[in-house]
Amino acid sequence: MRPLPFVILIVFLSTLIGMPTHSLAYSTSSHGWGYKKSTDHQAPDAGVYGGLVERYGGFYVDPTDEKVVYLTFDNGYEKGYTGKVLDILKKKEVPATFFITGHYINSAPDLVKRMVREGHIVGNHSWSHPDFASMNETRIKDELQKVEKAVADLTEQESMMYLRPPRGTFSEKSLAVTENLGYVTMFWSLAFVDWHTDAQKGWEYAYRSVMNQIHPGAVILLHTVSQDNAEALEKMIDEMRKQGYTFKSLDDLVMKRLLPNPISEHFGL
Repeated sequence: MRPLPFVILIVFLSTLIGMPTHSLAYSTSSHGWGYKKSTDHQAPDAGVYGGLVERYGGFYVDPTDEKVVYLTFDNGYEKGYTGKVLDILKKKEVPATFFITGHYINSAPDLVKRMVREGHIVGNHSWSHPDFASMNETRIKDELQKVEKAVADLTEQESMMYLRPPRGTFSEKSLAVTENLGYVTMFWSLAFVDWHTDAQKGWEYAYRSVMNQIHPGAVILLHTVSQDNAEALEKMIDEMRKQGYTFKSLDDLVMKRLLPNPISEHFGL
């Protein structure tokens, strides 16, 4: 079982209890997640989208400027490369989060089991990959609960905390709905077009696409259907570490917001 670390769970619940209620006048305007890519090793600015996501408890980057990165993968279907990705993560002792769909659970259950068994987080990417911005609360809840239940039935991970909205689309209302359901929305600050399985460009392209955008606090989005990513991943990890980066779990990112400096605050420093 990969339960939510106890201290995060306690602080997260206490934060929710004391959290102010948002206005019921939510905007239903649909947005697609986006930002100007980083080219100077600085975190990209997501503009009003970034503020909106943060308002509803979400993340797209670690704002602390520490040389830490968070590795995440979106898994809608299997193409034969996730096993190699897991092998590399195990060899390099790197934690990751895999955002999976209902199709992935049904078609690759052994890989889902392995993700959990090897200590990775399995996140929610919805059951059928719809556009949350066009859906009501009941339908969104159904999409998420089906994934959470299926993973709990299949593995020892009994609950889910992290959500990546399918298609990267959202509205203020969908962010409010998923926050009220107890999810932390996790967008990204580093990605590239890697999901076209018939248009792979070689591992060097994937490597350069990531390393040219790398920055402190990056939440990296990759797709495991990409052969290029699978072949470049170990080299990416080695080069990031050479540059002084460390790899952490999304649990560590949430902990920073809830307890930004718990020792200093405790002693009044």
